Amino acid sequence: MCSPPPFGEKLRAELGSPRRVRGLESSPRSRVWRAELSGTPVVVKQLIEGPEAAGRYAREVAALRLASRVDPPVAPGLLGTDPAERTLVLEDLGDRPPADDWVIGYAEALARLHAATTPDDIGLLPAWSGPTSEDIGSFLGLARTLGRTVPSAVRTELDDLVNRLTQASGHALLHGDPCPGNDIHTGSGVRFIDFEQAALGDGLMELAYLRIGFPTCWCATAPAQPLLDAAEDAYRTTWRHATGADLQDDLTDACAGWLLRGDALVERAHRGTADHLSKVPHADWRWGTATARQRLVHRLGVVGRMAVDGGELEHLGRLAMAMRATMLTRWPALQPLPSRRP
Repeated sequence: MCSPPPFGEKLRAELGSPRRVRGLESSPRSRVWRAELSGTPVVVKQLIEGPEAAGRYAREVAALRLASRVDPPVAPGLLGTDPAERTLVLEDLGDRPPADDWVIGYAEALARLHAATTPDDIGLLPAWSGPTSEDIGSFLGLARTLGRTVPSAVRTELDDLVNRLTQASGHALLHGDPCPGNDIHTGSGVRFIDFEQAALGDGLMELAYLRIGFPTCWCATAPAQPLLDAAEDAYRTTWRHATGADLQDDLTDACAGWLLRGDALVERAHRGTADHLSKVPHADWRWGTATARQRLVHRLGVVGRMAVDGGELEHLGRLAMAMRATMLTRWPALQPLPSRRP
């Protein structure tokens, strides 16, 4: 029998008493239940106490309130909150299996989510933060571990890349972890859940998830090229319709930024620590398992193909392709990322 959700006097006075409660699987950072309130199905979520719990709770509440501006909805309705218990009561969306072309509806919903905010909302959520000089050092250390010579031009390109990403303006409502599993497929479209890492920034950083292989996710996926093209077109069309403006850049910088960061956010989520792994060398942990190597080979190929033929990251593109070739020689059994989500 599961423990009851923390449903104190404040929530009971506003919403009534929960019935038919059952626990759901969740991350180590939260506890989640399904329940009924006066016959209406709801989801109750509590952020577990810890050094970052209050911040994650505040982010989720703020993001859900900002996302509620979007119609049709792109997130569950927020029915009630209890800050003292870090508890949220949410609309129960149900769920249905995603369609084979799920990435198109996902991209449309992501664009509408990103378009929910304006410059007036800056400060309501933290600004998105990108890779750092430590990430550059770790990545170049990996290149040398693989036996590749690193031209000085690569370090210059990466320093410039980090500066561009740091200085990039943007006020899009970023989910922070828009992975398969954090998207709920309903009869009225895709909605996103779990906004604990929400931020404001450039929407290209999350549009890049589709091409670079869902970098903060345990289930990395690489959609087939026709679906990827259709999804990116759907995002751009939806963004233009929602904002009246075209996207002003391509995805090369965004994908290269995720290559530098590796799987840091996945590891942090599993270990429950915010900054420990930023100090761990790239070669010690980001590609130590077959799955991590599979992800890295995919990302090296993506960035290599995007950057190798010229532009501001041309030397990085060449290095990425050389690193990829070395890895495929060293581990010939590596398979491409799956094209279907688990």
